[in-house]
Amino acid sequence: MSEAVVDDIVAVLPPLLQSLEALGFIARHLNPPDFDAVMDAAGAPDHALQALRPRLLDWPREFADIQAALQTAADAVMAAFTGLRAVRHGHGDLIAAFRALRHAPRAHEALYPLAAKLPPVSGFFLDPALRDDADLLARLAAPAAPNSGVIHDNNGPGSRGGFSLYVPEYYTPDRAWPLVMALHGGSGNGRGFLWNWLREVRSHGVILVAPTATGSTWALMGEDADTPNLSRILAWIRARWNIDPTKLLLTGMSDGGTFCYVTGLESGCPFTHLAPVAATFHPLMAEMADAQRLRGLPVYLVHGRLDWMFPVQVARQTREALTAAGADVTYRELTDLSHCYPREMNPAILDWLRG
Repeated sequence: MSEAVVDDIVAVLPPLLQSLEALGFIARHLNPPDFDAVMDAAGAPDHALQALRPRLLDWPREFADIQAALQTAADAVMAAFTGLRAVRHGHGDLIAAFRALRHAPRAHEALYPLAAKLPPVSGFFLDPALRDDADLLARLAAPAAPNSGVIHDNNGPGSRGGFSLYVPEYYTPDRAWPLVMALHGGSGNGRGFLWNWLREVRSHGVILVAPTATGSTWALMGEDADTPNLSRILAWIRARWNIDPTKLLLTGMSDGGTFCYVTGLESGCPFTHLAPVAATFHPLMAEMADAQRLRGLPVYLVHGRLDWMFPVQVARQTREALTAAGADVTYRELTDLSHCYPREMNPAILDWLRG
């Protein structure tokens, strides 16, 4: 690699990765009354990135793939901050802030292919607690297994019913691997939601699938086209990779968490563990669920005390209803969490899944 290109990468990567971490901080702590304070705490690492953006121009043609990935990621990060600051200055509402944050997974997707080439990028996509783990780093340094990494199946922008998948690059078929199926929130999509989990599953050796609902959100009312689609996706994966049938987690955020209950409490559900996050629940769900399915069913319930969409009292009542019905409930109530996804809970959920 040319010395000039190396210098450009060394200059651009730190503010790019710092900006992505800042966007992750904002996404985790976004609470309407605290929006200004959260933006202040996140700072403005994108300003340095914007100043360095011209260094991603006029590279030799042989480095076009790296150049394009860094350009796309940098532009997505800057678009996210531009949108968030517009909201802060009175041009838009909370929905506009969430829309701005959707640029972050696009940056992740553009950047991830460079993890195999650039150690700082690889480190960014690891659980911080394992970034210096010699065994993990050695596994990631080996040639990638066939049919591993990030895979999209009919899951382009605007499409419905497809899925995005991550298989660790160090996958081997000689053992059974845990699987996490993660369901996005209302109006979201699996391609974006994948990145809420990739860092942890890559670190801990878990296969991840993030489907997209067949409709505008999950089938919480009316005809359920999503349950058979999730079964189809799971069967497709199990036919190609060695999946542990005792460690199948269905998790989701908001509407996705609620749909964990809708499909996860059915008698024929193949998932062994449920982990709804920031979800709502009606006591009738427990009453209508298959009693044998509920008995001893491991459920990891996560909710924020500041949740403005589904008040925390609903989660407390859910814990009581599921426990009374015989489920094995682990309950985590986060005092500083609003209606956001708490990525810091992923390692604990994976530890719980693996027993």
